[in-house]
Order: sequence, then structure tokens, then C-alpha cells
Amino acid sequence: MQIINKFLKLQKVYIFFISLVLFIIIFSTTFLYANTFKVSDVQISSPFVLKFNKNRVIDDGFKASFHNLISMITTSGDRDKIKNTSLKELKGMMDSFTISEERFINNTYFAKLETTFNKKKVLSFLEKKNIFPSIPNKKKILLIPILVNIEEDKIYLFTDNVFYHKWNDNKKNYHLLDYLLPSEDLEDLNTIQQNANSIENYDFTNLIKKYDLQDYIISIIFKNKDELRVLSKINLKNSLKIDNQKFEKINLDEEKNFHIILEKLKTIYEDYWKKNNEINTSIKLPITVSIKSMEYDKIQKLEKILNNNDLVPDFYILKFNSQNTFYKIIYNGSPKTFLKDFSTENVSVITKNNIWIIK
Repeated sequence: MQIINKFLKLQKVYIFFISLVLFIIIFSTTFLYANTFKVSDVQISSPFVLKFNKNRVIDDGFKASFHNLISMITTSGDRDKIKNTSLKELKGMMDSFTISEERFINNTYFAKLETTFNKKKVLSFLEKKNIFPSIPNKKKILLIPILVNIEEDKIYLFTDNVFYHKWNDNKKNYHLLDYLLPSEDLEDLNTIQQNANSIENYDFTNLIKKYDLQDYIISIIFKNKDELRVLSKINLKNSLKIDNQKFEKINLDEEKNFHIILEKLKTIYEDYWKKNNEINTSIKLPITVSIKSMEYDKIQKLEKILNNNDLVPDFYILKFNSQNTFYKIIYNGSPKTFLKDFSTENVSVITKNNIWIIK
């Protein structure tokens, strides 16, 4: 009888354990919805005429959404490789979409579209095209645009500097860089004017220190008749890059000409930022992580970290027992970077017999 009672107690323990693990697995599958790219606030519209086709308008919205996503995670050069992606192919990477704020104004249909793309499918698509995507990190950055008029032998920092006044015009929702321009300061202006003849080599440290930003761009625009030369000193993540651009037959007084230059410079700066956050999908580091099966809160935190980490394209439960649950993680980076990611999240990891143990 005692043996039977022990057996029944043991059976209850295992039933509880199996139920718990199944709950964890079910919870894991619901959390996977975080592993997506979401593109919001895409405006769609079309004249409401006899041949109005709502599905066609929505399809155009899908194309715009995909363009916004690709513009956010790839450089301008790589985008040319996939600009002819078919509607069928991009729909295959979608998980869901939502249409809101539908209305008709002056015989025109308007709506907002939110589209969710499957991150794993998108990254796989880019990998097949030999494109390394970037982590879509937003970044606030200090921009100091200086206009040098060579013909007039004058230098402009604030007043009469069209780049200063209009730099933040026409911001796209897929732009990652959020520019902070310096406040108008007479002392800064006088200092820069005093160093006009050596502006290319001037040390802007004192001006930069006024703002609590580590990353900055000094953009010096030399104007000579209808020609522009732009020298950019781009400091991102403590790495300084120098970029030179030349534009000919440009009239800054013409709005169209100015916006061509503005968009070109913004694209260049966005590309530098994306290259700093590139994901090398050719690196597929398999990592086995062990965590105690009964520590539900830690399991929940682990899965949240993995789902929100752009360098983790895939993970799954490899095996489990009453003591430990083992995860297999595919990581697009080095073990050192992986440990740094976990350290940032205040998770302690030790290694034993090629298994990484969450403490």
C-alpha cells in the first residue's frame, strides 16, 4: 500500500511538472509575436471614382510599408538590389495588417495602415539577397551645419543658413537619426567666424560639450556659385569618419534643389549609422542555454530578452527535465557580444561543459 501511495505522489509531481512545462511552452509561442517588424502610420489614399478598387489601394499601402521597413533596416545601396520585390513576395513576409481612420473627403478615400512583418522571414529574404540588415535603433544626434559662402567670403551658422533653419523639414517616419541643432548663441557664432579661414580643421569640442550627446555630425557646406562641396565629420559610437560630397549646378534658392541636397545628406548619414548597427547574418553561432525549470520568472525574462534581441533570429526549447530547461539559440554575433547583451539586461551567465547557465 505504501508503495502505491508513493507511486501516486510521484505521479502527481510529474503531472504538475509536465503541466508547468507545457504552460511555459504555450507562453513561449504567444511571446513569439514580439519577434516582428511593425510599420505604422502609413497613409493610403485614392480618388473615389467609378473604377475605385479598395484592394488595390491597400496593396499600394503594403508596398509603401515594405519600402519604409527596408529603408529603416538597409543602406541606400542595398535597397537598389530589392527595389523590384514583387507584391506576392512581400505579402509572404507579412503576419498581419490593420486599417484605421477610414474616411471619404472630397470624393477621395483616406485611411491609415499598420503592417506587421515576420522578422525571421524578412531577415531570411535579405540573407538570400546577400544583404546584411541593420538593427533599427533610433538615435538622437547633434548636428552642426555651417554654410561657407566662398564668393562673399562669409560664414553662416544661424542667420541666413538655410541648412540650419530647414534641416528638420520633411522628416520621414523611417529615418533613424533624430537631429538636435545647436541653439543660437552669439559667442559660438563669433568663435566660428574668427576661425573661418581654418574651419575645416577647427576643433568643435567646446561647442559640442554644451550638449549632452556623445554622437555628432559637423557638416561644413562650401558654396561657390552653383557648386557645393560638403565636408562631414561624422562621430558615431566614438568612431570618427570623414565624408566628402560634391554637387554641381545647384541653386539653393530653389526649394527643389535644396531638398535634393538635404535628402542626399540625410541618406548618407543614415547609411553611416546603419553600418554601425549591421547584423552579420552569415554568422550563426549555436548556443545552448540552461535555466532551472521551476524558476518561471527567469524563464519569462529569458524569452523576453531573446525575442527583443535583433541578433537572435531563432531559438527553441531543446530539451527539459525536472531540474533544467535547455534552450538552443542561434546568434548572429560573437560569444563576447552575447554575454554583453545579457549583462546589459542584468542576467548572470556562467559556462560549464559548453553550456551557458543562467544563474
